Amino acid sequence: MRYILFLLSIFSYSQQTLSVDFIKCTAKVLPDFESKSISGEISYQFKVLNKIDSIRIDAKNMFINSDIKINGKRVDYKYNNKEIVLFEGYTKGSNKLEFTYECKPKQTFYFVGSTDDFQIWTQGQGRYTSYWLPSFDDVNEKVVFNISFEIDYKLAFYTGFSNGKAVSEKKRRIKFRDSFINEPTNAVYKFKMKKPMSSYLVMLAIGQFTKKDFKSKSGTPIELWYDIRDEAKFEPTYRYSKEIFDYLEQEIQFKYPWQIYRQVPVRDFLYAGMENTTSTIFAQDFVVDSIGFNDRNYINVNAHELAHQWFGDVVTATSSKHHWLQEGFATYYALLAEQHIFGDDYFYNELYDYALQLSKAAKTDTIPVLNEKASSLSFYKKGAWALHVMREQVGAKAFQKIVKNYLRKYQFKNVSTADFLAEVKKIVPSFDVVTFQKEWLETPGFDMKTAEIYLTKNKAVSTYLSLVKKKADMATYKEILTTETYFPVKQYLFYRMAAVPFEKKKELIELGMKQNLYIRQAIAETVDKIPLEFKSQYESLLKDASYKTKEIALINLCENFPDNANSYLEQTKNIIGNNDYSFKITWLKLYYLNGDNTQFERNDIITQLIAFTHVNFESAVRQNALEALLDLDPHNEKVIEALFLASQHHKWQFTMFARNTIRKLLKDPIFRQKVEEIAVKSKESLKVTYEKFLNE
Repeated sequence: MRYILFLLSIFSYSQQTLSVDFIKCTAKVLPDFESKSISGEISYQFKVLNKIDSIRIDAKNMFINSDIKINGKRVDYKYNNKEIVLFEGYTKGSNKLEFTYECKPKQTFYFVGSTDDFQIWTQGQGRYTSYWLPSFDDVNEKVVFNISFEIDYKLAFYTGFSNGKAVSEKKRRIKFRDSFINEPTNAVYKFKMKKPMSSYLVMLAIGQFTKKDFKSKSGTPIELWYDIRDEAKFEPTYRYSKEIFDYLEQEIQFKYPWQIYRQVPVRDFLYAGMENTTSTIFAQDFVVDSIGFNDRNYINVNAHELAHQWFGDVVTATSSKHHWLQEGFATYYALLAEQHIFGDDYFYNELYDYALQLSKAAKTDTIPVLNEKASSLSFYKKGAWALHVMREQVGAKAFQKIVKNYLRKYQFKNVSTADFLAEVKKIVPSFDVVTFQKEWLETPGFDMKTAEIYLTKNKAVSTYLSLVKKKADMATYKEILTTETYFPVKQYLFYRMAAVPFEKKKELIELGMKQNLYIRQAIAETVDKIPLEFKSQYESLLKDASYKTKEIALINLCENFPDNANSYLEQTKNIIGNNDYSFKITWLKLYYLNGDNTQFERNDIITQLIAFTHVNFESAVRQNALEALLDLDPHNEKVIEALFLASQHHKWQFTMFARNTIRKLLKDPIFRQKVEEIAVKSKESLKVTYEKFLNE
């Protein structure tokens, strides 16, 4: 029945878009962190093209004020907590709709942190903006959105933005005796778009942010935003950003289609990034210093979300069946941008990695790309592979022309796969689009044999492929380590030799330790039993420009040489590590277990770890701290409370960790009894959570 209703809803929307054209939305929202609520004023300009019985606007779980006006007159309407249904007051031609609303969004609009340190941000893909802004779940309804919002004047360090260009707001002034003073009013931020977009691309971000301004070669303003505390991390975080922008604009051969481009990292974002029109939001995980850059950087996500400004934002798939037109294109163009920065070896190595993932998934994934139920892996990486095969077959110049014509023809419109393939046929009539669609888009699985034909064009990947198919050969491995072969091939050698005794691979390790940090990291990971003769060399890993390598080395050194643990801990005591604080938390745990410390100091370590479970820290930090605490002091009341609070978090990965851990621990009678004791004296809001798990 639900499926039938869904189909009726789609049919209803398709009928509406043929008869009604919503042109512009002007909205003002006032978010309140304390109550986790929004109050808003909104107006829509729309045209009725053909006679229609009713007009629908999606609005989830909102309080709609009784006065809805069309063309200045109050009208009756229906509201079912999902959509506003208008059935009177509009006429053929131009109309204006106005109303106010309030809501407490259950999703899409997130209030993160605490009252003294918070962020507010949105994540609207694919049909979710209607949880905070009355809008359209149908991606085929494209509207010019002009969003403004208020921030309490007492929040002096807070700022933010929405889609489009900022519009200056005049401050009110009041006369005081013989002079004028500025009246202390809330800060109002206004943003305007020029071109239409789908509702899922509307965004809002508020926090303690600042920015640096740049311009692309073509003159597009670029704003790179960041938390005011992350000034020192700006350069490594946004490294190559302007170069990526200039490259994509040149490669796509279609000028960046919007007025401005900006990016901002936010805490506990649900995904890596989101390509909101003009304004990408991405995860704080990618905000790194120069060492963290070597462990995890923003470059691929940066290029991917920027590519979406063309593929997804300016041309949008008509339905999820054609989702590869967005994700496949963004994935492939991000890879082309990385090829521009890092070279061919990197490009082909990544393509090979995609192929391995797809080949492995093909054993269970039986849904082709051109299907609304296809996996993300298919939409993203098989879609990218399909485009690579096409580009190789038609040639880079012809492919460039195809894409340019496709974007020009369908800009600010919705497209299907047939639309794209028709443009391919126009430029390269000899290209067999029918076979291409069948083999790459309609056939499940992955054709690894065909992929290898394209991959072996690159020497590094060709070497890799031949190694994988051969038995371990130490002489060959030594030869590879003494050449300029691309480093992932060399890494692979050490992972493959993980179970080989140290003495048999000693010479190869000696060679590998003289090479780059990624090869040294592979050695750190695969040599967990450290011979005394290798001790001093292994200790040098603590100085590598990688927090991941440092952490692996510290763990293994403390385990292998406990008498030297204090020395290792003293050497690394000031390192925090990446955004998940993994190194610092590991250090605290090792200091608790191995360090030369008193009971008072051990208690202080527990206190420090508990502090990392506070809501002001991201979920990755909280999870790492909880995992350490549950090993060290599992019956601590504050630890248990922090674990149960984690089960209420908005980020599903963290919530799942908390729930699974709670259910496992409750099987222990001592832990269960402790939870029962805590539940009795806890606050009502948390008491409900304790009892829910206890009664499962």
